[in-house]
This record gives sequence, C-alpha cells and structure tokens, in this order.
Amino acid sequence: MQQDSTSSPRFVSALTKNTVALILAGGRGSRLKDLTNWRAKPAVPFGGKFRIIDFPLSNCINSGIRRVGIVTQYKSHSLIQHIQRGWGFLRGEFNEFVELLPAQQRIEEEWYKGTADAVFQNLDILRNMGPEYVLILAGDHIYKMDYGQMLASHVRNKADMTVACLNVPIEEAKAFGVMGVDDDDRIIQFREKPDNPDPLPGDPTQSLASMGIYVFNAAFLYEQLIRDADDPDSNHDFGQNIIPQMIHKYRVFAHRFADSCVNSADGKHYWRDVGTIDAFWEANMELTKVTPELNLYDATWPIWTYQAQLPPAKFVFDSDDRRGKAVDSLISGGCIISGSCIRGSVLFSDVHVHSFGNVEESVILPNVDIGRHVTLKRVVIDKGARIPEGMQIGVNPEEDRKRFYVSEKGITLVTPEMLGQNMHYAR
Repeated sequence: MQQDSTSSPRFVSALTKNTVALILAGGRGSRLKDLTNWRAKPAVPFGGKFRIIDFPLSNCINSGIRRVGIVTQYKSHSLIQHIQRGWGFLRGEFNEFVELLPAQQRIEEEWYKGTADAVFQNLDILRNMGPEYVLILAGDHIYKMDYGQMLASHVRNKADMTVACLNVPIEEAKAFGVMGVDDDDRIIQFREKPDNPDPLPGDPTQSLASMGIYVFNAAFLYEQLIRDADDPDSNHDFGQNIIPQMIHKYRVFAHRFADSCVNSADGKHYWRDVGTIDAFWEANMELTKVTPELNLYDATWPIWTYQAQLPPAKFVFDSDDRRGKAVDSLISGGCIISGSCIRGSVLFSDVHVHSFGNVEESVILPNVDIGRHVTLKRVVIDKGARIPEGMQIGVNPEEDRKRFYVSEKGITLVTPEMLGQNMHYAR
C-alpha cells in the first residue's frame, strides 16, 4: 500500500518549518483567585518545576516549530523573566526564536481587546516573519500534542482554517466553543460558550469542544483579521466572531486531539484546563500517582523549562518522632525536609519544611518556609510564603475562611499577603 505523502516525516517537517506559532498568554485567569494577583495565568507554576506556558512551548519545539511569538499583556513580568531565562537557547542565525510580543499599541491606541485583536495588533510583525501557516495557541493549558500532525491534517483537507477539538462532558461544555461537524469533520456549526451545548451524535453525554488551538493559512488569516478589525460590532474574538462568520463561506475543519495527542496513558488523551484552584490542585495531585496520565519522565517528548542550579532534595533526622520522609510525592531540587512527613504532595524548588510537621495532599510553590509543628492538608501555598510555627491549615475550614480562600471542594489557598507578608510593594 502506498504511503500517504502528507503523513511522511519529511512532509510534516516542511510544514513546521514554514509555520509561526503565536501563544496567547495575556490573560489573568481570575478563577485562580489570589494565585494570579501578581502573575498571568500562563506563568503559574505547575508540576514541581514547570510553569503552565512550558507545555505549549515544549509542544512547539518537539513538533519542529522553532519560530514562536508569545503575546503578553496582564502582569507579565514573571512570565517575561521566565522566558528570557529558560527559552533563550534557540539560534537566531537559523531563523529560530521565541519572541515576546507585549501589548504596545502598534496599530491603534488601545490594549488587546480580544484574542483576534491580540493577533491583529501584531500583524506587521507576523507579516515580516513570512510564514505560510500560522498556529494560534492558548498559553494556559496542560497537554502534550504534536502540532505537526494537525498541520498535515490541515493541508490534506485543503482547509483555510483548522480547529483542534476534543470531547468534553456536556455539563462542562458551557465553558467552551462547541461545534458541529459533518462526516468529513468539516465544521458546520460553532457556538461560543452556549447555555445549552449540542451533544455529539449518538452520545448525549458529550459535546465536541474547541481547544483554542487554530491553524490558518497565513494570507487567509490576515484577510480575516483585517475584516474583523473593521467591524465596529465585533468583540474581536476568534470564538465569538472569527469562526462563526467563516464556517459557511470557507473550508474550516475540526482536528481531533486523539490524532495528535502524545504518549497518552491507557488510551486516555490528557488535557487539563487548570483554571480554578480545584482544577489546579487536582492536576498536580494526579502527578503523585504511581502511573499518572501525564508522563513527565518521557524522554521522547520532554517538557523544557528554566530551572535554577539547585542542590538535591535533602531529608534529615531519623528518630521515631522526628523523621524526614516523603511518600507518593514529588520533591524538587533545593528542598530540605527536616524531620517532617510529606504525603501525596508536590513540593516545588527551595521549600524548607522544619521538624515535627505533616504535609498531606498539598501543593507547595517555590521558596516556601514551613515552620515547626505545622500541619497542612489539602492546601495550595503560594511562592515565598512563611508558615508560622504551630499553624494548622486545612484542618478547620471555618477558621481557614477567616484568613484564606477556601474553594468549593475544600482546597485552601494561602498567599504571603494573606499571612501579612507583603512581597509586592512600591513604597
């Protein structure tokens, strides 16, 4: 049987070389509450040593896309710092780059008004890059995906635009763009965040949802962005405006995530929107399982990041009442577990847990100091917090609500500011 030339590695490589990826990373992510008071959602730490934006960036590099622009806006300092420190290894001599595209009023005297406007306001930069295809990505989801396979599907379908999609429970579909497709996966209906999502044919429990990942033919994208920018009634958003106006005029296709998901466990296609405290905590807790759905130890599709040069994690003291140990946990470099027990938790870099304490089912972000005789259960502790000696958090929800944020599922978020430790001040 003759191999389909549009699936060959050489063909896919040619596509990725002619593609520029734009990662939309300007959003606050307000559902993460105080965790995004001082950082954009894509800059939120995840998985012990990474940040959320490392996942789409790593997908680009692993897919062979080495021209990437990151569109920033809301409180982007820590995001910019992370990109500068960790993603400067590409070579400009080979036309490789990760460029930062902050809101700078290049075309009009306004900040980014929507996802489409964020791309439109960088249109002159994008044109100068000279891509044949443009890949638009959200910067705030956790997943592994081979974008080369999506590009090949786009070309096979002779599409003007392709939208990556996945099945989601119908009760969750209200938060997505929901689409209907024909037998060839051509999109025939698209509704952004509908109150009554349409079910999949034959499965009333599921809907077909947009992942916020789009491939455009570059010239076609420019035309659509200019048309949208000239529409005074538009919200300048891909989901609300661009896609619904295109589907009956142009060739717009769906691409199933199952066809390009990388190294899924047990046939499950891992994708997480960690947009709430509960979802953020749950996704980190999943990593403590013996065989998590997201494989961070996969050398064939590594997740790249910036990591400071730190000493190994250290566990000290070994008496019955004072033993440093961790079970079913991820412990990052620079951590010192001094005579306390860590169970089912994720500790980021440079966390110091002093003696006689217990940390259970918790996510501890970098540079946290946990005092003696502290108990933490089902908590998220933000970067730089100092937990005073003897404090108990996650034991009494009513007491916790007086000082901290407690989620619908009982996860307690603690930031330095909640403890009276101001890390951000101007005077």
